[in-house]
Amino acid sequence: MNTLIAIIGLGVLCLVFEILNLRKAIVPITIIGLLAVLGLNISEFGSTESYYGNMIVVSKFSTAFSSLFIVLTIFLVALGHHFYDNHQNKISDYIAIKVFLLSGAVAMVSFGNLAMFFLGIEVLSISLYVLAASDRLNLKSNEAGMKYFLMGSFASGILLFGICLVYGAMGSFDVAEINELSQSAELPIWFPIGIALLTVGMFFKIAAVPFHFWAPDVYEGSPALTTALMSTLAKIVAMTTLYKLLSVLNADISENYKMVIVVISMASMTVGNIMALKQTNVKRMLAFSGISHAGFMLMTLLSLATSASSLLYYTTAYALAGIAAFSVILYVCKNKHNEDITNFHGLGKTHPFLAAVLTASLLSMAGIPIFAGFFAKLILFTQTIQNGFIALVIVAVINSIISVGYYFKLILAMYTKESNEERTGQPFLIYAVAFTAIALNIIIGLFPSLILDLLG
Repeated sequence: MNTLIAIIGLGVLCLVFEILNLRKAIVPITIIGLLAVLGLNISEFGSTESYYGNMIVVSKFSTAFSSLFIVLTIFLVALGHHFYDNHQNKISDYIAIKVFLLSGAVAMVSFGNLAMFFLGIEVLSISLYVLAASDRLNLKSNEAGMKYFLMGSFASGILLFGICLVYGAMGSFDVAEINELSQSAELPIWFPIGIALLTVGMFFKIAAVPFHFWAPDVYEGSPALTTALMSTLAKIVAMTTLYKLLSVLNADISENYKMVIVVISMASMTVGNIMALKQTNVKRMLAFSGISHAGFMLMTLLSLATSASSLLYYTTAYALAGIAAFSVILYVCKNKHNEDITNFHGLGKTHPFLAAVLTASLLSMAGIPIFAGFFAKLILFTQTIQNGFIALVIVAVINSIISVGYYFKLILAMYTKESNEERTGQPFLIYAVAFTAIALNIIIGLFPSLILDLLG
């Protein structure tokens, strides 16, 4: 709860700095503030407390994932310094929205009541709608904002309907009460229907097949930094929240439900990877890559009792690789009107460090050893085999091999093609974020227990 109050206070401080005309201090002060919030959050690790009649519940699960969200927000705010240098008069708005978005994310993993869950998801979603359409003079950004708003609103409506049915079945919004009541012999039919609707609503948010149609257009049309936020922070928040929802509501997942998860997981991996093979726009390619990774993350829902640590590890590995990749994309595609793969031609010669970072992040996403992405998939596959879903693991391995195809298309473009332009300048913050993110990815790849033991 202290973490949530501190984050909201920091967001208000960003707006106050704008009033006091201290725009240059906004990014450094926000980063320092977020580091302090991270320290405060880590200090609560291991304690279990509830606040305001169980509205917010602090646990190991919520603290570990909140820490990950805060770290990602620090990276995104740092990248904003370079990205928004042409919009200095609006930088407080962009940074404050990201900080308030973080408060929604923390609320989504700390809820002890379905009302707080819905409040968190709306704070996060509204922030994303604004950021997607924030490039007002760009038609694609306007289109992205409108598409995301319409699809997100439908998803929120489905979630709200699911919450209503769960409340109708149990007579309470409190997840601890619902958990207790759900262990009784006779459950009203509304309860499983409500759980199904909640699941569908969250599938929209994580862009799992067949609820993924909005993602490629929205990712391509949104400003690049907003795409980075959606593909890393927003996606893993939604996945984590779905995991927590099914766990705390004690939705005793039936075999039929598990088969639906298996089919959607397979479909997400396959559709995401096959569509990514055809893309020439890097943001669109990473959108389809994100859809396939959503399929991998869904595998954790097949063993809710034991897979919290593997979900934390996978989301950390994926998000760090995503941040590193997007920091390079932000630099290469700045002041260009597209993110076409031709922009990356010859990057290996002109900026070998950035090319190496992008290569490493793509190899991590593909699941190549020494990077955390490899161990994340290995742990996930081992767990899924133990639960008896061998066919799903076979499909996942095949899809991992397919993904190498489009990741290497970008890597080859950087090292085998000739650059047709001269790039100058080495922005310190972009280099720092790229290096830190990929270094953390390699460290947790070499020492997986650093993450796995947190929720073990």
